[in-house]
Amino acid sequence: MTDTRIDTQTDTQSEIQAGTQTDTQTDTQADTQSDTQTDTQTGAGGSPSTAVQEWLAAFDAALTAHDAAAAAELFEEDGYWRDFVSFTWNLRTLEGRAQIRDMVAATVEHTGPSGWALSEPATEADGVVEAWITFETRVSRGWGHLRLRDGRAWTLLTTMQELKGFEERKGPRREAGVDHVITKGRRTWREAREEHQARFGIQEQPYVVIVGGGQGGIGLAARLKRQGVPTIVVEKNDRPGDSWRKRYKSLHLHDPVWYDHMPYLPFPDDWPVFAAKDQIGEWLEHYTGIMGLDYWSGTECLGAEFDDADGTWRVRVNRRGEDIELRPTHVVFALGVSGYPHTPEFEGADAFAGEQWHSSEFSGEGDFAGKRAVVIGSNNSAHDIAAALWEKDAQVTMVQRSSTHISRSASLMDLGLGDLYSERALENGVTTEKADMLFASWPYRVLPDVQVPIYDAMAERDKDFYAALEAAGFELDFGEDGSGLFLKYLRRGSGYYIDVGASQLLIDGRVALARGQVARIESDAVVLEDGTRLPADLIVYATGYGSMNAWLADLVSPEVADRVGKVWGFGSDTTRDPGPWEGELRNMWKPTNVEQLWIHGGNLHQSRHYSRYLALQLKARLEGIETPVYGLQESHHAR
Repeated sequence: MTDTRIDTQTDTQSEIQAGTQTDTQTDTQADTQSDTQTDTQTGAGGSPSTAVQEWLAAFDAALTAHDAAAAAELFEEDGYWRDFVSFTWNLRTLEGRAQIRDMVAATVEHTGPSGWALSEPATEADGVVEAWITFETRVSRGWGHLRLRDGRAWTLLTTMQELKGFEERKGPRREAGVDHVITKGRRTWREAREEHQARFGIQEQPYVVIVGGGQGGIGLAARLKRQGVPTIVVEKNDRPGDSWRKRYKSLHLHDPVWYDHMPYLPFPDDWPVFAAKDQIGEWLEHYTGIMGLDYWSGTECLGAEFDDADGTWRVRVNRRGEDIELRPTHVVFALGVSGYPHTPEFEGADAFAGEQWHSSEFSGEGDFAGKRAVVIGSNNSAHDIAAALWEKDAQVTMVQRSSTHISRSASLMDLGLGDLYSERALENGVTTEKADMLFASWPYRVLPDVQVPIYDAMAERDKDFYAALEAAGFELDFGEDGSGLFLKYLRRGSGYYIDVGASQLLIDGRVALARGQVARIESDAVVLEDGTRLPADLIVYATGYGSMNAWLADLVSPEVADRVGKVWGFGSDTTRDPGPWEGELRNMWKPTNVEQLWIHGGNLHQSRHYSRYLALQLKARLEGIETPVYGLQESHHAR
């Protein structure tokens, strides 16, 4: 296994979140190659497909000649190339010709790209030609998306889809499942499975251990299972899906069903648009069984350290009372999108006579009738919990400490997601896989300009709603640059609420609103800095979570956490996302500065899409494929 790292550092770009509109509406598959083309592709000069074919031919010629300068000249001066693993063995976005030239010069010889082709007819709108393309490298097959303006590339996305010779055993390559020769002592599927489970992790060690068995760890484990990578998931909860079951009982997904599928096994087509948290918990548990994952529930990770002598990790776990040491080559931390729950330390909190919970601990169970409840926070969880308490006849006050972006669910589904994740999108041929690629095709440097018009339209459509919220005293924002919810999510993972009804409670005054910072807590009240006293029998801290690499500090060491650096954000130099500009989400789904240590997570969409690329990186290392990493990120903002 070789994981040499090319030291060249460049400014980076990133992955897009929801809200991208597209004019490309036809279906494609990553491995589909079209040998014949329609007239729109090969007809009269000047057609979109002809323009793309000419560009691809020139690009192929430059790469074949190892002429990095010629390849870079095919891009606009400020054009973008985003690569997922195919060229860089990394997730990188190159900005401008100089960065593109440097990347090609460093990677083209060992990559050996070839076979650039259209996979379906190209389209054109507003002077932009869009095309789905396929290509190969020496070791892989790829799928990509290209935008041309005036004959030059504005954006190019290249992604690795499979490794040659190590394709997933699906379709015509699937296993037979049984040998039709009758022999004595044949084992049934169940017997073989039970024997494997008794041996694996004890006599036989996994190649990968995934710490964390929520949707991220489960989805990645499914990818690795299909790739033939021996993997164990360790999860402290008793059952898969418990991380959802244990949340407050009124919780539903705020993202729609088309956005939230798991790898390989999409939700049924009668699944509700917004699933309840217990439905998701049940789905994850059954998914884990159906996919045949080696999932150790009731297992707490106690710590991990790297053994330099043999190049493996020592991962100490307690599995239902038994201490076990696992010896994987790679460890993946899949512990969600954030770190430990953050509860501010307010003066007097330890003397409060009532009940106090962080939002992660609040179940919604109990008798709250007549109780005075103060919810500190104004983002998604705060709104949901305030609504749940109001439904239980509590007297609820929300404390808003900073401005919050609110998108009404219906408007977000229509304006932000409708062309990609909806029945409308499916009718137009935009599959989940294609939508994921379109998300990823926009560099972060460009993304705010793409998003602002969406939120401008939302502000106009829902102007009466926003006016009513402001009249109730709620402080609104649309992000520091007007780019809305998804960039807030990518930059800081907080600061927004998708309105599914709680905003009307604030507008109507059924949930009271207080604004300001908390000065102290008394035995029966929350007191704000301006002296406002909020009588309270219970307090819920909807105050978010810390950095993800706090898990690394506790489970590995503070030194390792600092070597990895900040996780999440991309250096936009906005609130909670300090510079320098990095572009790609820090340390997610790609090599970190600690070899053989990886971080996986995000929402359901991200966990699904990016698990493909992380699984391929791990599979390549298992099989001894050379994986020279280009542009390894620097470490910034340690813990």
